Amino acid sequence: MNKNFSITTRRDFLKWSAAAAAACSLGNLLEAAAAKKIPVGLQLYSVRHECEKDLPKVLETVSKIGYKGVEFAGYYGRNAKDLRKMLDDNGLVCCGTHTGLNTIQPASLAATVEFNKTLGNKYLIVPGMSPKSKEEWLQQAKYFNEVADKLKPEGMFTGYHAHGGDFKKYDGETAWDIFFSNTKPEVIMQLDTGNTMGAGVDPVTVLKKYPGRAKTIHIKEHGGGPETVIGGGQIKWAEVFALCEAGGTEWYIVEHERRREGQLDDVRRCFEAMKAMGKC
Repeated sequence: MNKNFSITTRRDFLKWSAAAAAACSLGNLLEAAAAKKIPVGLQLYSVRHECEKDLPKVLETVSKIGYKGVEFAGYYGRNAKDLRKMLDDNGLVCCGTHTGLNTIQPASLAATVEFNKTLGNKYLIVPGMSPKSKEEWLQQAKYFNEVADKLKPEGMFTGYHAHGGDFKKYDGETAWDIFFSNTKPEVIMQLDTGNTMGAGVDPVTVLKKYPGRAKTIHIKEHGGGPETVIGGGQIKWAEVFALCEAGGTEWYIVEHERRREGQLDDVRRCFEAMKAMGKC
C-alpha cells in the first residue's frame, strides 16, 4: 500500500465530503426559497357589489376561499379601526389600498398614513392619474419621489397602478416609461397584467424592463369571455410568475372585474386557477 497515496486520498475524501455537504446545504436553501410562495391577495373591487351589500360576509368568504389578504378600493363607509377588526376576525391582512392622488398631497398625507397604519397596510397605491403631457408626467414622477422619501421612515411605500391609458405615447415614449424611468426604486410599479395587455403591451416585457419594481402586481387575465379566469386567456403566466418570483414581488393580487353577477364565484375560480398553477 502506498502511504502517500492513502493520505492524499483521505485528504481528498475529507475535502470533497465538506464540499458535498456545503452543496447539499445550498441546495436545501435554494429548494426552500423556491418552495416559499408569494402570498395571494384579492383586490376587493372584484367583489365591489357584494361588498356594498355585506362587507363582513364578503371578507369571511374571501378568507374561506383561501386568500391571505385584501387590497381595498374604497372603504364602504367604515373607519380604519372597524376595517382592521374585520380583517383580524377573518385572519386576513391588508395587502394594499387604492387611494386617490389627493390623499397623498401634503395636506392629506399624514392622515392617510395614520389611517393605513391602523389598517396594517404599507402599500399606498394611486390607481390613476391624468397628466396631459410628458412634462406633467415628469412633474408627477418628481412628486412621487418626494412622497416615497416621506413614507420611508414609516416603513411604507407609494406606487402607481396600470391602466391602458398609461401606455399612451408622448414623443415616442409611453407615459408608463416616462413615469417609472424617473421615479425611485421605492416607488412601486403595480403592473396590472390584464390592463397592460389590453393596451397592446406584453406585461412580460414591462417586468423585464423594470426588475424589482413590482412589489405588488395585479393578476388579471386578458382575452376570452366575461367568465374567463386566470389561465384561460392570453397572458404568459409562467413567464410573469418567474419574473415576479425572481424580482422580489411581495404580493400577487388577483383582480377579476368582468361581470356584475357571480363575482364571488369568479374570484373563487381565480383562486383555484392560481392553486392549480402552484401559486397558493
